[in-house]
Amino acid sequence: MITKYMSGPGGDKPRSDLRVYYTPSTNPLTITVQSSVYALFGESLKHQAKSICDQLDIDSGELMLEDYGALPFLVSARIEATLKKAFPELKTEVLPEMKEHSLYFSSRDRFRRSRLYLPGNQVKLMLNAGIHKPDGIILDLEDAVAPTEKEDTRFIVRNALRTLDFFGAERMVRINQGEMGLKDLEFVVPHNVHLVLIPKVESAEQLIAVDGKITEISKQCGRTTPVFLMPIIESGRGILKALEIAEASPNNVALAIGLEDYTADIGTKRTNEGTESFFARSMIVNAARAAGLQPIDTVFSDVDDETGLRESVREAKALGFDGKGCIHPRQILPLHEEFSPSEADVKKAKRIVLAFDEAESKGLGVVSLGSKMIDPPVVKRAQNTVNLAIATGMLRADWKTNN
Repeated sequence: MITKYMSGPGGDKPRSDLRVYYTPSTNPLTITVQSSVYALFGESLKHQAKSICDQLDIDSGELMLEDYGALPFLVSARIEATLKKAFPELKTEVLPEMKEHSLYFSSRDRFRRSRLYLPGNQVKLMLNAGIHKPDGIILDLEDAVAPTEKEDTRFIVRNALRTLDFFGAERMVRINQGEMGLKDLEFVVPHNVHLVLIPKVESAEQLIAVDGKITEISKQCGRTTPVFLMPIIESGRGILKALEIAEASPNNVALAIGLEDYTADIGTKRTNEGTESFFARSMIVNAARAAGLQPIDTVFSDVDDETGLRESVREAKALGFDGKGCIHPRQILPLHEEFSPSEADVKKAKRIVLAFDEAESKGLGVVSLGSKMIDPPVVKRAQNTVNLAIATGMLRADWKTNN
């Protein structure tokens, strides 16, 4: 019986994607391309396929491509994934050139008001995601990808990290659970990922395992910048261990909650009112703040209900959350608007920051504003408000000199 290996989506004519088939044999390698735009790109696709086969030392068998407008980095990912199914012993990576726009860095305290989830195997959704200016873009290897496609998707996400322009958004990847997630790290850590989301975390040990694997890979590839971590807590056990999880790694920068799995775990239904999750969300906020992390709220799942989304963001902000997940680009602007400070908040924050600067310039250990003493946490909160106002365009960066 002849075994045929393949990579690619099912369905009829998957837009901006392709299917790749490989049949091993002892016959010299043949490459066939079927494409609706063959006259324009057929020969270049053949040339690319031949180049990949040469890099992997594949000189026999039958390779066939059904192309529906896939970009070169996706073509490369699917060919490599297919051939490595046929020859698991292959270790060589076929890496697209790391684009200059992929080489920017992130920071621990950057704003994470919005993070846009994108299935890691849906390149057509990735191409313009950065134009919508989310604070972060998540290439998802976990729930958004079917189990049968996870292995192939690793190659796609790796190539996307090296190739696509995310227009300054923090470059995030949600890995899978357990050993599969540790394997995912090999495909993202060397390729300028900024932050890794770890799903369904229930113990500090899970974070320690991820951290250890990242350290090992970083040493192997020569990476010197940190990979930030965002544990996602999605169960009753995880909620009860929230502080332990928050403090488990020095690379943790945020603590998130996932309410779909959490409400299922405790045997209730998720509602827009959120009474069933008030305890859990409060635990996340308190654990995050105690550990010096950003508390990040769950997604709002109805993309057509902007009013409900805004109400959900206001509730999250009132509880102390700094950000929220998005499942559609249209949710980004409402999140940014609702998480932005009011004009009154900005005005008060400016007064506090200026009072602190004046006291500091005079060598005073006490800051006062009018008849009130201002302690360090208040000053820190005011500075955060000012920074957010600058980031959202409410305030000029040189506001002090133009005050």
